[in-house]
Amino acid sequence: MSFIAKGCFRQYIINNKGTEQTLQFGVESWWITDYLSFHNQTPSHFYIQAVENSEIIAIEKSVLESLLIQIPKLERYFRIVSQKTFGAAQMRIKFLFTMSAEERYRHFSNLNPEFVQRVPQYMLASYLDFSAEFMSKIRAGKV
Repeated sequence: MSFIAKGCFRQYIINNKGTEQTLQFGVESWWITDYLSFHNQTPSHFYIQAVENSEIIAIEKSVLESLLIQIPKLERYFRIVSQKTFGAAQMRIKFLFTMSAEERYRHFSNLNPEFVQRVPQYMLASYLDFSAEFMSKIRAGKV
């Protein structure tokens, strides 16, 4: 499990067509991991990549479990982190099912204007579930 002290990461898969599909981004003060892999101590089904020069603090499961016993308030902290992460994933799924590609881009851009400038556009397009070419059309107002 990694705490992002500086920088930006993304979690992604490579689909059956060989295309990268970004599932999640993480920036300063966020945690990023494959939660099931971490919990079950099994190989990950996901890739995690630094998008820019970054610094992380990685913690092994056994160390985290020990800290949670020693410092009970950390249990609450990680529960809240998990709830926020799960809630964000639920909202992303909702937006994927209920908004058009252009609406998803406009909504995400309005909520995160500085972030849209921070990551490569093909990664953002992948996260929003459309092609980089379609992203160019949206940004040019041709959709």
